[in-house]
Amino acid sequence: MDRESWNERYAGSGLLWTAQPNRFLASDVAELSAGRALDLGCGEGRNAVWLAERGWAVTGVDFSDVGLAKAAGLAAERGVSVDWVQADVRDYVPEPGAFDLVAVLYLHLPPAERRAVLARAAAAVAPGGVALVVGHDTSNLADGYGGPPDPAILFTPEEVAAELPALRAERAERVRRPVTSPDGEVEAIDALVRARRTTPTTRRNA
Repeated sequence: MDRESWNERYAGSGLLWTAQPNRFLASDVAELSAGRALDLGCGEGRNAVWLAERGWAVTGVDFSDVGLAKAAGLAAERGVSVDWVQADVRDYVPEPGAFDLVAVLYLHLPPAERRAVLARAAAAVAPGGVALVVGHDTSNLADGYGGPPDPAILFTPEEVAAELPALRAERAERVRRPVTSPDGEVEAIDALVRARRTTPTTRRNA
């Protein structure tokens, strides 16, 4: 995973991904009251912008300046403001206990790097706040469609739930996502974990 490769992927005039939010983010966040949100690996900003449209104060972090430029353009088109931060999530340290929602969607890293990112993501969740992690499940390689071909960077819900210190998993399951392929409608298999902080942590004064 390197910045220039992603810059090349985002270099086209249109969006690489749809402008619509991830279906699991939309469903799992619907019941939450808007607060501060952190989108780690935000890419072209579709999820961050969707959250901002619903009243969240959003920080979107990504190392691709090309992706962030598209994200800023999408936010301007939608008439919302997002705090875009260009940083590598492998090095970025979010403010502890500051976010009511931390989203880590389809961020695929080697296990040691993933554990470090998720530990910092968990630390950033405010009391009562939620972390939502979604990505291609290990079983997707053999039984699903698309996604990274490297099994070393795939994961299971159980692995992710164990890598979110001090958060209590409310959901940890494999979920199926319909995908349109050249051969018709198929399914991808994702790992989804939604976890909540129920213990106090240090939070910035409002």
